[in-house]
Amino acid sequence: MPRALSFAKGHGTLNDFVILTDPDGAHDPTPAEVRFLCDRRAGVGGDGILRVVRARHIAGWTGDPDAWFMDYRNADGSLSEMCGNGVRVFLLFLKHAGLVPADTDTLEIGTRAGVRTGTYLPDGELRIWMGRPQVDAPGVRVAIGEEGWLARAVDVGNPHAVSILDADDSLAALDLTTRPAWTPAERFPQQANLEFVELLGGDEVRMRVFERGVGETFSCGTGTVAAASAVAAAQGRPEGSWTVHVPGGTLRVDLTGGDAYLTGPAVIVYEGTIEIPDLEDHA
Repeated sequence: MPRALSFAKGHGTLNDFVILTDPDGAHDPTPAEVRFLCDRRAGVGGDGILRVVRARHIAGWTGDPDAWFMDYRNADGSLSEMCGNGVRVFLLFLKHAGLVPADTDTLEIGTRAGVRTGTYLPDGELRIWMGRPQVDAPGVRVAIGEEGWLARAVDVGNPHAVSILDADDSLAALDLTTRPAWTPAERFPQQANLEFVELLGGDEVRMRVFERGVGETFSCGTGTVAAASAVAAAQGRPEGSWTVHVPGGTLRVDLTGGDAYLTGPAVIVYEGTIEIPDLEDHA
């Protein structure tokens, strides 16, 4: 039987999400339901799903059972460890929905990459502690057609491969309509987010990204952290602040003492109800 489902829609620099409130863990969406909700023609449309659930309902969670947990799913229905833009939208929604006190300044939430701490800034933006990125030396080759670049594998709680383009490469001209390839193929058994970075001078870069389970998106929060961390490693500058321009806007990444912080906007666009049809899951 079809059933009605309440949802909210939000985005962080146009990286957009369908938000489901499920504090008691009453409904764990199936991959087919996720794909339907994220479908931009038949469903709501989004790069992924943010399920708002108490951490006690997440299998394997050993932290605070009363913490809010960001249960993130990619648009193809697969689970993901972490989503930097999603964390900001998640935190904003918690206030928007009255799930945390209005005067909350900082909040810890659970993710599959561990606890993340968010700060609500006076100007309305949110600053997220993104953990301690792990950056490898260039050891992966990423290719689009016949063109390829050496890339650094970067772990931001989820896997990335960051390619810094040469000065004569055109970031805008890259064809990201299909997933780029990488070698060695076994380097990312769970696939990876693939970032392509153009250096703009000083502490500014421009980035495009192909996200696993989604395709090219307007923005990727963990991807901006991976990009800044890879550029910092390449330039021997482990500390500093980076402005990262993505098609959906601009984000700031601060690297200090091995920790990374991501600052940017979040927007709750609208709320509604959608009828979920009977779906056959082939995942």
